[in-house]
Amino acid sequence: MSESEVRHPRETLSLYGHAAAEQAFLDAYRGGRMAHAWLIGGVGIGGIGGIGKATLAYRMARFVFAHPDPAAPAVTDASSLALPADHPVSRRIAAQGHPDLLALERVADEKGKMPTMISVDLVRRTIGFFGSTAGEGGWRVCIVDAADELNAAGANALLKILEEPPGRSLLLVVSHAPGRLLPTIRSRCRRLMLRPLAADDVARAAADVLGRDPGEAEIKTAALASDGSVARALDLIGGAALAVRDKVNTMLAALPAVDPRELHALGDALGRNDESAFTAFVDAVRDWLSARVTVPGAEPARLVRIADVWDKLNVAADDTKVYNLERKPFVFNVFGWLAAATRG
Repeated sequence: MSESEVRHPRETLSLYGHAAAEQAFLDAYRGGRMAHAWLIGGVGIGGIGGIGKATLAYRMARFVFAHPDPAAPAVTDASSLALPADHPVSRRIAAQGHPDLLALERVADEKGKMPTMISVDLVRRTIGFFGSTAGEGGWRVCIVDAADELNAAGANALLKILEEPPGRSLLLVVSHAPGRLLPTIRSRCRRLMLRPLAADDVARAAADVLGRDPGEAEIKTAALASDGSVARALDLIGGAALAVRDKVNTMLAALPAVDPRELHALGDALGRNDESAFTAFVDAVRDWLSARVTVPGAEPARLVRIADVWDKLNVAADDTKVYNLERKPFVFNVFGWLAAATRG
């Protein structure tokens, strides 16, 4: 499923598997302990995208816009942050028309090219945004999605806002790798750490996006292979990605033996334009490497070799995507590294 077919988090009203995080925000809001900044990250493999971090951020924003008074009955009686699709706040945020919401995210230019980082110029928009009066007299909310994509200057510009937060302001900072952010950014935010979703929650969320039954075999299979990420499940559904993942897992199980004919076939299956199949290949190898790093009592020398392959894989995968390189040499290189790392 292509990215253009997946709803943006600002349009996604359903949230699965994160009731505890919602309750923590609700308790703080109606209890007078509201932090001006929240860091929404993941624990373990929850650091990957697609588990609901940005969806939760927009859900939090909609709730405070719709209920600006924390003491109102609608807040004190609420059991979640849910807002109906026909609520004016939901409609305006989905249409990117709410005057008191600023989203800092990468956006494709007029030629369709996606920048690799969130620029410092975009982050500096927060100065005027928070320096003005809220258009509707309530909260002003800035969502950073994701902070991992800030360059050094952008991170420092965000830090200045976090150090001197205006009144009735809320910064919701999404991060897939919170440990890599500036310690000064982390220290100024209250943390909400989300865990990977259970397979049943992934199936329900993916089915919701697709308008299908969560009990369908393809959706259940994709959910089990998704490692708790709805985004991964959606990538696996409706294309060659599931078959690619199964084939890669079979080849990984045969290591250090490698069949060149299978490598040729796999390289052909990835193609140059099938991003979901390419992602399925990379994710399957990453999952295999991760499982070996966490084996108790693993021999240190082997762990070093596995870590080296991890680094090479990530660099080569990024280069292959950025420069639109042929996939077959990438496949041969990866399995060559894996075979060498698993011998001896």
